[in-house]
Amino acid sequence: MGVSLAEILIERSEELRREEGLNIRIVGIVDSSGAAVNDKGLDLEEMIRTKKKLGSVSCHNEYGRHGLNVLDLLDELDVDVLVDATPTNLKDGEPSFTYIKKALTYRIHVVTVNKGPLALALPALRELAKHKDVVFRFSGSVGGGLPVIEFARQCARGDKIVKVEGVLNGTTNYIISRMEDGLDFKTALTEAQEKGYAERDPSLDIMGFDTAAKLVILANEVVGRKVTINDISIKGIEDLEKEDIDEASRSGETYRLIGRVDGELEVKPTRIKREDPLAVRYSMNAVSFTTLNSGRHVILGRGAGGRETATAILRDLIEIKKKLVEVRI
Repeated sequence: MGVSLAEILIERSEELRREEGLNIRIVGIVDSSGAAVNDKGLDLEEMIRTKKKLGSVSCHNEYGRHGLNVLDLLDELDVDVLVDATPTNLKDGEPSFTYIKKALTYRIHVVTVNKGPLALALPALRELAKHKDVVFRFSGSVGGGLPVIEFARQCARGDKIVKVEGVLNGTTNYIISRMEDGLDFKTALTEAQEKGYAERDPSLDIMGFDTAAKLVILANEVVGRKVTINDISIKGIEDLEKEDIDEASRSGETYRLIGRVDGELEVKPTRIKREDPLAVRYSMNAVSFTTLNSGRHVILGRGAGGRETATAILRDLIEIKKKLVEVRI
């Protein structure tokens, strides 16, 4: 994720300066072994080479700092924005939760793609950001590069979203699609792991928790529900049999793992018509927003990937820049 963002910033630096007035200076990069720090700005091409060759930016001969972590950098550096791309932890949201909370407390704007703190404490983090008068954005946490939250905001202009339904997890969607193609669950899962769609431990995806985390974000951001993952009824696809898939197929229907906000909040395998827009296949995502007056609106596309999610981070950085300009005006 971090490498993908660095690559995009290198490729588009001139365009971003010219078209968005965005001149990004990266002064600190942290990975699992340490950090690279230069308050005058790090050379991103150098950082990518160091990471790929030596395994950690902390191995850079001039700017590397072994053992340094995000909390250390927040204390040491004068920065405007923290970009958090740490792995998701749905048990306690750490270490991302502590990073985000400290940054917001220091009046540092935050962009995160980590679903853990959002699933467990989004209402509280939003309140903290509001109290400190800083921007807290996380569009890449739902749909990767797919602009789901922005699309929802457009749907709600002059209207009101009353229902959200979505296929929000590419791993489970790939498995179900391959079961439709004739594979049993175990074989489809193994194939998904071989292709990189599923982790070695796929339980968060298979049991519906990843979908639930994304549903929390949509419920808070789009419907105005102050909820956490503990408020959601969750059932994954672990008990879905090939016989279920085949029986639905004979009726012109299929199953998809769907997260839904419609009064109640739930995640469960749901039988839908094949022509339903949510019946996307393989690793695709699709989200449907039903509004009070204009009806149903659907966005679909690839839901994950390093460059896709890095694009969402960049989109959030551009929005932060716009808000800062508005404040100065």
